[in-house]
Amino acid sequence: MEFMMKQEIVIPRREKLLNSLKELDAVILFAEREAKLEKFKQDNNFLYLTGLNAPNAIYFGFKSGNGNREYLFIQRNDPERVVWEGKKLEVEEARERSGINNVIYLDEFEAMLSMFCPMINRIYSNIGQQELNAPISYAMFRLQPVRERYPQIAIQCVTEVISPLRKVKDDWEIMQLQRAIDVTGKGIIDILETAGAGMMEYELEALLFYRIQRSGLKHWGFAPIIASGVNATTLHYEKNECQIASNDLVLMDVGASYMNYSADISRTFPVNGTFTERQNQVYSAVLRVQKEIIEMIAPGVKLSELQVKARDLIAGELIELGLIKHAAEVTKYYMHGVSHFLGMDTHDVGGREAILEPGNVITVEPGIYIPEESIGVRIEDDVLVIEEGYCVLSQNIPKEIDELEEILKGRQ
Repeated sequence: MEFMMKQEIVIPRREKLLNSLKELDAVILFAEREAKLEKFKQDNNFLYLTGLNAPNAIYFGFKSGNGNREYLFIQRNDPERVVWEGKKLEVEEARERSGINNVIYLDEFEAMLSMFCPMINRIYSNIGQQELNAPISYAMFRLQPVRERYPQIAIQCVTEVISPLRKVKDDWEIMQLQRAIDVTGKGIIDILETAGAGMMEYELEALLFYRIQRSGLKHWGFAPIIASGVNATTLHYEKNECQIASNDLVLMDVGASYMNYSADISRTFPVNGTFTERQNQVYSAVLRVQKEIIEMIAPGVKLSELQVKARDLIAGELIELGLIKHAAEVTKYYMHGVSHFLGMDTHDVGGREAILEPGNVITVEPGIYIPEESIGVRIEDDVLVIEEGYCVLSQNIPKEIDELEEILKGRQ
């Protein structure tokens, strides 16, 4: 069963964030709004700073010369709606979980904001990336009156100040990621022990989601990819609606989410239980590249260095496989990045030119995609950067050819 973060975890996070701001800067974060037709999933930045899964709440933090000031705004409990929906978060419970002493009701937010606005220079909020002609975010909608009445206040995305904190995971965060990875791994083994020719891709997806649900988790980290045959050569194939043929490779790119921390694992296997000679060649090439890239991971290495090396290695493998003649042709069969940061977002905060440091968690996911041969292979692991180099958090999920074939041979 999912549980809440304790205040001992979130209070230091808020202190670090507010202390990093300039005087008279504020942070206003809006919780995700209540979901009616699907399970509620909290805004990542709001959860990171408050530890609360309550919908519709608002966090307000302000840095002044007299010290940091914090307020939490929550919904009132409507006795008539309690019968239908259950109780909302109460004031004392919110105070205890978050460590925020000033907990008041949502209908007082505008008045409180109006009182502070004459003092504020800048507001950081979860406004998202404001793209041209795109609908404005809920946060920007709520802050629009501030922009109109107080044009001197700069309103900026909170990502730029919270990213340095979220990029480096603490021990508690690594535990949540490990839980999501372990459940994902068990689901992958469920698939390996059950999959067979003639099954539908969505049946394998259902097996994994059953594992997620029975393990007490509620969400996918992202839309799952269960791609058989030529479908595996489409990088973000999400339909999962085709029947699996006996000679197909099946590529799975999946991840459970626990406390909003997402696993991201890819495995590829032959549904009939044995790799053909050609499938073995391609799979082995990808596995060699992945192992070499993982060995590069250490503090001080740029994420972009992993990508450059992966492209060079895959180019060499493609030449050996007879698919290309020149390294410059590599993008014909390998066209994506080899790594990204992982955390509360599947593609978590941290740019491609970031320098790795202890506490970073990244993926390593090389692939080769050959549409004309209906072969797509991707192997992906989640890796923690440590002082001594790296630790593969997903190391217990089988990926060696003999390991996969052994499990597949034991199917019922």
